[in-house]
Amino acid sequence: MADGGGVRIDGNTLRLPGGAAVRFIRTLRLPETGTHALPPGLGEFPVRRVADYPDTVPEQWRARGGVMLPVYLREAMWLSFSGTTEPAALQVGVGKVCAVSGRPWSDRLSRDPQNYVVLPRQPWLDGINSGKGTVRQFVAVPLGLGATVEGQVTGEEVWGGVQLQSFPLGEGALAVWREAQRRLAERAPAAPMMAAGFGAPPPAPGAAPAGRPRGAAAMGLGVGGSMRQEVYRDDRPLSDWAGEPAGRVFVHLVTPPEWRRITGEAPPPSPVDRAAYTRAGLPWFEYYDEDALDLDPTHTLGGAKPVGDWLGDDHEPWQDPAPYQVKPLGDAPGKPVQDGDW
Repeated sequence: MADGGGVRIDGNTLRLPGGAAVRFIRTLRLPETGTHALPPGLGEFPVRRVADYPDTVPEQWRARGGVMLPVYLREAMWLSFSGTTEPAALQVGVGKVCAVSGRPWSDRLSRDPQNYVVLPRQPWLDGINSGKGTVRQFVAVPLGLGATVEGQVTGEEVWGGVQLQSFPLGEGALAVWREAQRRLAERAPAAPMMAAGFGAPPPAPGAAPAGRPRGAAAMGLGVGGSMRQEVYRDDRPLSDWAGEPAGRVFVHLVTPPEWRRITGEAPPPSPVDRAAYTRAGLPWFEYYDEDALDLDPTHTLGGAKPVGDWLGDDHEPWQDPAPYQVKPLGDAPGKPVQDGDW
């Protein structure tokens, strides 16, 4: 799968073969105590191909291929799956530990325990599946402290980053789905097209700064606060899905100084102060799909400790949103991304 199986960047969206579309969204970091509503999206992380910066990325990154994005220490993120075109099973790894099952990374789908999310039913994923009806927020931390999910589950911190792998429906199941969609379209009036995304498309890669590549500060994902979010159980038989992945991509997490050195671009501004956001009366969210069943949490991920246990207490002030601020939510182009050895 030398070219990532047809993975492409469309704006800041990763489009994997088989219909999966993933964006990485900046958000407010939650306190590590209590259970909270879903924090808002505050714009997309910019995403760039590793292959576009061969002279400045570390050699190991060139070997793994994929893409990269800049993230601050202790910055939180969530994964948005909006824009998905057809049903897809998407595996999400954090340091090659499955964020859904807590098991080691696998090239096969599994149902016991389920090691993937189903798109488009799962609209987003804000963290690891660690509790009944809750997840623990994705929070960026450096490798080497043991604070990542990878370090806590495996006892080593080798990979870091985020791994994505998509499986489409098999030919028979996909034909049935497409026919059902065709019949629905015949009975329903056409809907207006809506613009998607938080930000403008990125500029074309510029000239990289002079200098030889060097080892970059490696980053991975640990866990932060708990929030109310379900990871939905697949209601299809496992045999409906293709037996082989259609595409995969390794997402490297880069510190802002390294981002500037590698790409020559300014990184995004520092994360928004969450107390100021809440004081301004801006919204938080609740999402519930009454027809979907939540996956049981895994013991492996349920025992993950928050990053504060390694980095110290979070001194940023916290202000709970008022009830009126919590809003209920209802039920490509470009060059291929190169894959590598991971």
